[in-house]
Amino acid sequence: MIPVTTFKDRKVALFGLGGSGLATAKALVAGGAQVIAWDDNPDSIAKANAAGITTGDLRSIDWSAQAALVLSPGVPLTHPKPHWTVDLARSAGVEIIGDVELFVRERRVHAPECPLIAITGTNGKSTTTALIAHILTSSGRDTQLGGNIGTAILTLEPPASERFYVVECSSYQIDLAPTLNPTAGILLNLTPDHLDRHGTMQHYADVKERLVSGSRTAVIGVDDSYSALIADRVERTGVVVRRISKRMPVADGVYADGTRIFDVVGGEASLLVDLEGIQTLRGSHNAQNAAAAIAACQAVGVSAEEIREGLRSFPGLKHRMQPVGRRGEVVFVNDSKATNADAAAPALSSYERIYWIAGGLPKEGGIASLAPLFPRIVKAYLIGEAAPAFAVTLGKAAAYEISGTLEQAVAHAAADAGADGQASAVMLSPACASFDQFKNFEVRGDAFVSLVAALDGVTMLVETGRGN
Repeated sequence: MIPVTTFKDRKVALFGLGGSGLATAKALVAGGAQVIAWDDNPDSIAKANAAGITTGDLRSIDWSAQAALVLSPGVPLTHPKPHWTVDLARSAGVEIIGDVELFVRERRVHAPECPLIAITGTNGKSTTTALIAHILTSSGRDTQLGGNIGTAILTLEPPASERFYVVECSSYQIDLAPTLNPTAGILLNLTPDHLDRHGTMQHYADVKERLVSGSRTAVIGVDDSYSALIADRVERTGVVVRRISKRMPVADGVYADGTRIFDVVGGEASLLVDLEGIQTLRGSHNAQNAAAAIAACQAVGVSAEEIREGLRSFPGLKHRMQPVGRRGEVVFVNDSKATNADAAAPALSSYERIYWIAGGLPKEGGIASLAPLFPRIVKAYLIGEAAPAFAVTLGKAAAYEISGTLEQAVAHAAADAGADGQASAVMLSPACASFDQFKNFEVRGDAFVSLVAALDGVTMLVETGRGN
């Protein structure tokens, strides 16, 4: 835990007592703050009380006495309308911040030079974050991984001079972190997302821009127009900008030409690594992720050889295009994190012959957008509520069966792929939420891994039931 000492002996209101909110309340109390917390969920309030956190309805407190409102990222700050606590705080002139901002302030006070790499973007954040942390860890550095990737930032070890932090940041977290100042800040890409919480695409982009504009070195993808313009603006303010691209050369930065990744300094390009054969970094989207990771690691002093070794040994992000087992020419791929069609597209684009396990609780639009990738599907094995609708969409474009359950789908796909005798992938990339049959996509992915491990003759590439 990181005790939040910057609010010692001061009163702090906190709203939102989910996982990260409760961790934040504990960190504030540990640092000596006088916290009063609240949540709309009585179960969350009960957990906070059991942890020794003082709770009370924030409508009845003296807001003029509060030093800050600490808001959980999931609580609306601006759109579709501000949460009632936001209105109360603003009326009293109380600053509104989140857990990432609390971390930033602790770092500034206790270890301002400790390396901080912060990652944002619409797509690829989690893979890039995990890849950077792996490169740093495999090179022997003390590495702390957290943020939006699933580990609350204030549960990490306290800032220290030789400790490296790798933090995934959502737009919600950035919006609540006004003084975020990474050593290396990454903006991967921007496409319309979370507009219900940001109102417009421009506001969404403006929020994302804050992460790189406060960085010592800004690593910015330039394959979309919003990010390319941000790179130009940030550079004009004097920040060092390294551009990254998965489809074109850049003047100063890192770019991909197929699987080859080039480092460009002063207009001179040199081949840094070839991703060919690295199963966990297949596809052009992962070439962009790798380019971003390389540029960020360079910015914090990691050598080229350390970077190459880290890329080659990267085990992949659990549940995201994760090779989990192999039998002969067949690789088994866990892409359970693909909960809609757009998320499934990268995995389907990365293999030529696929025995595709898809379905679950359907999302709007189904899988129609994946039609250009249907020629890669040898056969589809459809599960859950979406199975009938997916069957209609597939039509005559690809062979399919309605397997119903994941267990049936894995058994049938493995048998068919084995009889095929060609290099292929048995892939769980559901393009659906999991909630009709599983608690979440993690449970679904773990079930897939366990079913693969139970097959005869499979060499597992990850630990059974837990992924990497």
